[in-house]
Amino acid sequence: MKNITSIIAVAMTTIATDTVQAQYHQKAQQNPYSLVYDGAITSNIKGEVNIHPVSYKLNGIDIAANVYTPANYDASRKYPAIVVAHPNGGVKEQTAGLYGQRLAEAGYITLVADASCQGGSGGEPRHTDKPQYRTEDIKGMADFITHYPGVDSDRLGALGICGGGGYTLKAAQSDKRLKAVATLSMFNSGEVRRNGFQNAQVNTVEERLQQATKARAQEVAGGKIIYAGVASIADEEIEKTSTDLYREGLMYYYRTHAHPNSTFLYTMSSLMDLMTWDATDQIELLNQPLLMIAGSKADSKYMTDEAFRKATNAKKKELFLLDGATHIETYWKPEYVKSAVAKLVNFYQENL
Repeated sequence: MKNITSIIAVAMTTIATDTVQAQYHQKAQQNPYSLVYDGAITSNIKGEVNIHPVSYKLNGIDIAANVYTPANYDASRKYPAIVVAHPNGGVKEQTAGLYGQRLAEAGYITLVADASCQGGSGGEPRHTDKPQYRTEDIKGMADFITHYPGVDSDRLGALGICGGGGYTLKAAQSDKRLKAVATLSMFNSGEVRRNGFQNAQVNTVEERLQQATKARAQEVAGGKIIYAGVASIADEEIEKTSTDLYREGLMYYYRTHAHPNSTFLYTMSSLMDLMTWDATDQIELLNQPLLMIAGSKADSKYMTDEAFRKATNAKKKELFLLDGATHIETYWKPEYVKSAVAKLVNFYQENL
């Protein structure tokens, strides 16, 4: 059986966009906002939750985002707001958009943005996945949404999903505009890129750093960009994948919730930054209320447990488990989404 770590570590010199396009989920083709989650908005109706595609500049890069406004939104009123950071490989049209819409249904103005160099946002090289960029993206979301009509800038919360959860923990250490911080299925990108998922690659750290270094040297010399990850995958390879996170993740991103802007690729040179970074480094600076949600059966849960334990100065911190859920099931499965949203709404109501 081929181990998923060997699949994810494959270096690629080209991106097989044709394959992803061929698997473009029918929901995205039919939805005017290319949203691929169940129950997604198809049109803006007066008196209901509406979606507003927006763009803004962040460090010279055009950021593509969606703002969700509550039913009967009135710009003259003041609403609490939530910024939602998407998973690694994800885009705003997938689970981050689902949670953005559900929170808007509960009365919040929400902002879901594609990361710099990813999704519909600008920036080169494409698929750059540097933690400092992702952290800055969250601060940029705070910059934008606090000036959106109707937003009460003193009641701003954050939700980070998967890799976006790790980056949200980091952003909240210094950005105190984020008054209440929540994560869902938190993924510590630095720890996993460094040690491998479930610490399966701890013996090859130096070797992989050498690969990343050579990739950067090739980039700056004008050569082809080297990519890590997978641009496409056959059904039989998905079935052989041993870990729930990656097997179900490949199904989610390349089959059931596929979107042409979503990919499992990242530049090999990004590993130079990722492998020397950790979401829990200086986490004691996070002193806001903290809610961390994870599936009880998630094979990624160890990262949530570790961060929760280390967040010693977080106020009213709580770990909430979705009984029976795996990591990816928290992205879409109705009963788990419903439970997670109810917990999030209660958390934000108490702390914003």
